Amino acid sequence: MQHIIDRFISYITIDTQSDSSSETTPSTKKQWNLANKLVDELRSIGLSDVTIDKNAYIMATLPSNVEHDVPTIGFISHFDTSPDFSGTNVNPQIIRDYDGKDIVLNKEKDIILSSSYFDDLLQYIGQTLITTDGTTLLGADDKAGIAEIVTAMEYLINNPKIKHGNIRIGFTPDEEIGRGAHKFDVEKFGAEWAYTIDGSQIGELEYENFNAAGAKITIKGKSVHPGYAKGKMVNALLIANTIISELPKHEIPEETSGREGFFHVNHFDGEIENATVELIIRDHDLKHFEQRKQLVEDIVQKFNNVYDNCIELELKDQYFNMKEKVEPVFHIVETAKKAMEDIGIKPIIKPIRGGTDGSQLSYMGLPCPNIFAGGHNFHGKYEYVPVESMQKAVEVIVRICELTAKQ
Repeated sequence: MQHIIDRFISYITIDTQSDSSSETTPSTKKQWNLANKLVDELRSIGLSDVTIDKNAYIMATLPSNVEHDVPTIGFISHFDTSPDFSGTNVNPQIIRDYDGKDIVLNKEKDIILSSSYFDDLLQYIGQTLITTDGTTLLGADDKAGIAEIVTAMEYLINNPKIKHGNIRIGFTPDEEIGRGAHKFDVEKFGAEWAYTIDGSQIGELEYENFNAAGAKITIKGKSVHPGYAKGKMVNALLIANTIISELPKHEIPEETSGREGFFHVNHFDGEIENATVELIIRDHDLKHFEQRKQLVEDIVQKFNNVYDNCIELELKDQYFNMKEKVEPVFHIVETAKKAMEDIGIKPIIKPIRGGTDGSQLSYMGLPCPNIFAGGHNFHGKYEYVPVESMQKAVEVIVRICELTAKQ
């Protein structure tokens, strides 16, 4: 247990926040600090063909130890963390033999990880939890996945009696800003299929995700002295607010679940002469997804008709539901499901209310379901991961490799 704890902590204490405003890959220079460390570590444990390209995409190989033909499979995780919450100076706390009670993350700031609010905690009574100190995120998304993949490869190298085919691993930058797969070389990776180790609680197995788009609405107003503004002022802030109010008020993340889609306003900024609204659009159903995008276009057009075309809309698709690409090769989901069952885990097969590198990779020709990494409450100060879940993820990876070699 201590081995994977030490490995995980060595990753999360390196700041790797990505930055959506950057045009470089990786989007932040500090991501190179962990990327270069990972390259050295992969070589030190004995993997072959360890490479890192000019954009910090890392690949490596565990060569087959069987004589018969076995499909080459892959495991993928990302090393950046969310730009929405600080990843600087992560100071993890280790809670051993968790008793089910509230955990004081930060006494000075009265920040509590409460089992009455986050009731998932009660699943892990008696286990070892790694939490934040209440001032940063933890980084289990997705440094837990990286730790699990590296540990699984190390275990297979040290236990050659476990038979497996060629295993490829890949670590990417910038997943948290939607670019993790953009420069991933699928042909170079050379796997028939792969798994992202990027899910949440133990048992999660996902092969459906949202169709996703992003919208940026820019409103140009006219500033006039308020005492003389009648018939002349155009207040961009008020127009922006009215546009937001035109969206279905209950179709938002905090009031939807399962396969229900939503509109999520995630940025609103401006002044009288210029205002910007940014939102994301999500739906599992492609027809409903297209209807949601059309609604945003119709709302913008409606206000342009009133305000003399003072509004610009930038609407871009981001990724699509991987289900379409995974279902034709559904045996790869069945293999992961059996691997979990073989080690005593009940699979939780459900749609992802988001997306992963796997959704984009699936459309790039690499079918890529998603498997749990074990963490909870990603992207914030209440993030935590049970160490036992990380260990089980390692076992699942090893078992998938073993089952693939037997098929």
